[in-house]
Amino acid sequence: MTDIISYGFPKELLPPEDSLARPARVSAVHKERFQLVTPDGEQYARLKTKEYYYQEDQPFPTAGDYVLALPAAGDWQIIRTLPRKSFFSRMDSFRGTEQAVAANMDLVFVTQSLNENFNVKRLERYLTLAWNSKAEPIVLLTKCDLPGDHQAMCQAAEQTAGKARVMAVSAQTGQGFHQLEACLAPGKTAAFLGSSGVGKSTVINRLAGQVVMDTGAVRQEDSRGRHTTTHRQLILLPGGSLVIDTPGMRELGMWDAAQGLAETFPDVEAFLGQCRFNDCRHQGEPGCAVAEAIATGALSQERWESYQQLAVEAGRKGRKHKSKRGKPGRKQG
Repeated sequence: MTDIISYGFPKELLPPEDSLARPARVSAVHKERFQLVTPDGEQYARLKTKEYYYQEDQPFPTAGDYVLALPAAGDWQIIRTLPRKSFFSRMDSFRGTEQAVAANMDLVFVTQSLNENFNVKRLERYLTLAWNSKAEPIVLLTKCDLPGDHQAMCQAAEQTAGKARVMAVSAQTGQGFHQLEACLAPGKTAAFLGSSGVGKSTVINRLAGQVVMDTGAVRQEDSRGRHTTTHRQLILLPGGSLVIDTPGMRELGMWDAAQGLAETFPDVEAFLGQCRFNDCRHQGEPGCAVAEAIATGALSQERWESYQQLAVEAGRKGRKHKSKRGKPGRKQG
């Protein structure tokens, strides 16, 4: 019998002992087929059609979700997605809908590598959605063993991170791993998010003490990686903590992320609502607090432009698409 509680399943969500449904946690998503950790060991399952495709209040499961499932001779049937304590999603630009990425994390490691792949704009996007997920974001800078002076990148990350902690690690030498491992605890879940080639799977392999995720090479000319991780995967580490590895994301579209914007851009939000006119659009109106802050250097033009872009994206997508179900699709990356 598998101890489902050791996989983070909350005791208060356990079904009654006489229930036909079994508690489970989604450990991987393969298009429309789900890998589950259950008290009866690892099982594969599909969604029960009536419960998920004809009821609007059922979120489609993703890696990390707690679910109830009915045992079967073949694939089990998932009949309910249980309440989430956190949920990371992004905009699927191909379909124009919300795409679920991971659920029920305590931590989100927003991962970037200390090479040409480092990008402040991308970091702002990840942090906004990470804060919006209701998990605690931590900026993880990988490959600190690479030759060169990484001080400027580290400083840029710290300036962008705000309240989020920033850590620099090397999966090759182990530098910084004592700090990373101190964040993990038995029964707690951390999701690793970042673009392809930043070293998420390599970090997880070192934490696990063995190869549990495939890794790929990074092109020398532009430091971009190949998409080695092809699906979302929940892994139980030897110390009892859990991690979710995710495929690298080429695009990270905003969903409805008002709370995440406020957490990622407190320097911008401090000036909003301080203008002379309540309906100020910050486009040259007299008494605009934002314009004054930029003029005096209290707020950078780059930060203001980043905030505007992400706010427009999040607002537009939130108005057009109300669904929070995270329907699964062919694009898992």
